[in-house]
Amino acid sequence: MAAQTVASTSTSATTTPVDLGPAAALSCRECGQRFELGPIFACVECFGPLEVAYDLPSGSPEELRKRIEAGPANIWRYAPLLPVPADVADKPNLNPGWTKLVKADNLARELGVTGSLFIKDDSGNPTHSFKDRVVAQALEAARAFGYTTLSCSSTGNLAGAVGAAAARAGFRSCVFIPHDLEQGKVVMAAVYGGELVGIEGNYDDVNRFCSELIGDPLGEGWGFVNVNLRPYYAEGSKTLAYEICEQLGWQLPDQLVVPIASGSQLTKIDKGLQELIKLGLVEDKPYKIFGAQAEGCSPVSTAFKAGHDVVRPQKPNTIAKSLAIGNPADGPYVLDIARRTGGAVEDVNDEQVVDAIKLLARTEGIFAETAGGVTVGVTKKLIEAGVLDPALTTVVLNTGDGLKTLDAVAETSQATAVIRPSLDAFRDAGLAG
Repeated sequence: MAAQTVASTSTSATTTPVDLGPAAALSCRECGQRFELGPIFACVECFGPLEVAYDLPSGSPEELRKRIEAGPANIWRYAPLLPVPADVADKPNLNPGWTKLVKADNLARELGVTGSLFIKDDSGNPTHSFKDRVVAQALEAARAFGYTTLSCSSTGNLAGAVGAAAARAGFRSCVFIPHDLEQGKVVMAAVYGGELVGIEGNYDDVNRFCSELIGDPLGEGWGFVNVNLRPYYAEGSKTLAYEICEQLGWQLPDQLVVPIASGSQLTKIDKGLQELIKLGLVEDKPYKIFGAQAEGCSPVSTAFKAGHDVVRPQKPNTIAKSLAIGNPADGPYVLDIARRTGGAVEDVNDEQVVDAIKLLARTEGIFAETAGGVTVGVTKKLIEAGVLDPALTTVVLNTGDGLKTLDAVAETSQATAVIRPSLDAFRDAGLAG
């Protein structure tokens, strides 16, 4: 009954039983109260956030590994561990995932890393960011609950992912963004033909507006992927953990560096690692998770360094706009995970972000967006401070494509020279080698 009460305030399209594979219920992270699967996101007992609870597969780890490895080269290879129906791969979806895990030996030398350093490069997803993973999950929940419109509040990448996924699946889309986003992200979100609405203010203003719309008849039949579908949406980030471990030969990395916006990605990566351990798919061993923020929006880093459990909101002011969430919903859980695993949360300034983008491009041929500059910059800073062990196996996440944030590096990334079309001009320019 409680679940139905919440659903009635969350623009539920249906309250009938749904097929979401191994997903068994929604569980409150704070008090443990369980609810039936539905388009709800907050506990009616304590208002804590809800997440998906599972009946995970039983049987031998070897058989489950074989089943996964025989699956498609996208996130649906992990369907037995996700809130999706068994036939998910047969439905119209962007099918993201199985992106490259790049062994970054050149970058390792620059940073003084003696162990193995990898970049998990999620810019290879359909709309060139990790958001395709979470939207793919939310889309399947939207189908199950009978929604016809996909929506979101977004700092840019999510808007594009929702627009593309909706177009592919035949949904209407209407997404909301801060009015001053990078032009590349605005164009990419608009090109798919859905409705794109700029809100005067920052991301937190956009998110508040969407919360009001959910409670209004105007939002009836709308699936907001990161609000009323958030428990399912967030599970998409687990696939990063699954892929990293499988690509490492079914081994846990020793250290991971993960960007923090809302904090959901970091918490779900930890959840994914714990599930792999529980299922016996990887050998249990210690690992450390490090969170990365931009100095101009670093509420979680500030709390971590001060030893606080409460994350105080900040007004964002950074070029890393995809991470510019001043009041991160999962901030306290990020603190818990960083401390439990022996990791840390650190930040870098805008100049360091730009330097790190160029460093990664110069050493590994990967053009990261500003969030990738944050993770690489924080990795460098943590190594120099002696916090991150350079002798261990480390995975750094790049969550998006630098073509979306060209303004960050445009001023310092120009033609080396402009010459006449002659060999003499080439020699005179000092470029002959």
